[in-house]
Amino acid sequence: MWQFGLWAPDVKSAQVELDGTRLSARSAPDGWWHLSAPAHAGQHYMWVLDGAAYPDPAARAQAGDVHAASVLVDPAYNWQAQWRGRSIPEAVIYELHVGTFTAQGTFAAAAEELPRLRELGVTMIELMPLAQFEGDRGWGYDGVLPYAPHPAYGSPDDMRAFIDAAHAHGIGVLLDVVYNHFGPSGNYLGAWCPSFFHPERASPWGAGIAFETPAARAYFIANAQHWLEEYQLDGLRLDAVHAIEDHSPTHFLDELGKQIRARAYDRPIHLVTEDERNLTRYFTPQAPYDATWNDDWHHAVHCLLTGEDESYYAPFAHDPVGDIATALADGYVEQGQPRVNGDAHPRGEPSAQLPGTAFVNFLGNHDQVGNRARGERLHQLVDDGHAYRVMTALTLLAPFTPMLFMGDEFLTSAPFQFFVDFTGDLAEAVRKGRAQEFARFSSFGGAVPDPVSARTFRDSKIGRPETQAQRDHLEFVTHLLTLRARHVTPLLARVPSPEATVDRRDDLIDVCWSFAPGTIHMRGAFGPNAAFVPHPDPALLLTDGSSPFALSATFSPE
Repeated sequence: MWQFGLWAPDVKSAQVELDGTRLSARSAPDGWWHLSAPAHAGQHYMWVLDGAAYPDPAARAQAGDVHAASVLVDPAYNWQAQWRGRSIPEAVIYELHVGTFTAQGTFAAAAEELPRLRELGVTMIELMPLAQFEGDRGWGYDGVLPYAPHPAYGSPDDMRAFIDAAHAHGIGVLLDVVYNHFGPSGNYLGAWCPSFFHPERASPWGAGIAFETPAARAYFIANAQHWLEEYQLDGLRLDAVHAIEDHSPTHFLDELGKQIRARAYDRPIHLVTEDERNLTRYFTPQAPYDATWNDDWHHAVHCLLTGEDESYYAPFAHDPVGDIATALADGYVEQGQPRVNGDAHPRGEPSAQLPGTAFVNFLGNHDQVGNRARGERLHQLVDDGHAYRVMTALTLLAPFTPMLFMGDEFLTSAPFQFFVDFTGDLAEAVRKGRAQEFARFSSFGGAVPDPVSARTFRDSKIGRPETQAQRDHLEFVTHLLTLRARHVTPLLARVPSPEATVDRRDDLIDVCWSFAPGTIHMRGAFGPNAAFVPHPDPALLLTDGSSPFALSATFSPE
């Protein structure tokens, strides 16, 4: 017998249509409807609510697009890898969009690339959102069926096979999940369950979810457990948690973290957030979350290398070398202090007490690249290639959690542009909105590729290294990650919160992290006003007569 359940407090009747036969569900307390019925995996079904048929909002798969019937899926899978997980100190994260990572854009094709990522030194893949969305092409943040892997990439078992293969190569897999909104097409919850939303509240991307309602909270908590248990994932990255508005006595984020930590898993589970508020309480040793995306690091480096100073870059353009020094010491740059060109209400909290591993540092990600009009990557904007190498080394070797955006490891020539597969009025609205968004920016702006065109999607596929410069950079990044695995990871595994001493003089930064015992020393020149003298016998030395940038690094014990 299969068990069907749905929270639908706003309807008067509920049925399950199973391969064309309608079976009446019974009403239960608190707005629930239940049905037990004989069925089998692969059967199509829909919920019929007050006479209208809808896909299951917790469907594990669809018979077609987001408007079609749902499909019963057996979660059983014959896992092959003997996997016990990866720790956070080991983490080298690789953000990956399945559709543009390979020419085929599938889980199966991505699995073929796993040996390359292992050889590169990647220990964790972070998959961009997979919840099924309208059409074939998209970033994934317009998902409307959070339990169903997007079918353009493959079946649920294809996704499981990819994760199993990653584990066999020693690579953990995280999934980016979106709990702050639903996409604009195919979200039928509002039609039959207005109680799931707050009519007077909205996120930047859609109707505000009623997280104060127990059933709404349970829907997303069960979703997190679904991915971790039915797909053996190693963790989750929670998108834009600052947009989750919840006035409950216990915030949804706290309950989600507590519920996950209360379950016994046979491997470490890692919870990572994206949170523009620069809060700290979620990442203390007693808190349920492990790490957060550190946009401050990206912004400071970006401003230093490009000179851009518009929009959210403005505070970081004032003294990017000083901001980099602050980030090397404390993790966050913005910690509640007033900032030149900053907001009237400063963001952030003091962060020096947090483990270094709590900060996910990167030179690019889907947002910072794709939210430019033309989707240029940092290496495509920088004139001084040696400066980019120096900042790459600093990002990958500093005792924080490094992340690479797919393709950056070999200086891909592909952009990462914004693309969707909408039709009709929605497609036109996205086109117009995208053009208007960048009209006022000189550095972000320019001609905006058509987000609805399949060409925009194809142009974003990263390809493979073809030039000598690309192969050289791939070899360089591989060398850096070998140094990290040999010298940095063992120190972080023993002492996740080293004591940092940072000395900044003009464009020179000298930093020492003490692990007692063991140290990491780095000295960098980040502009023309730096009297750079390398360490004696450094493990890494980067200098170039054509660039004012330089870096040396030593590690002890060896």
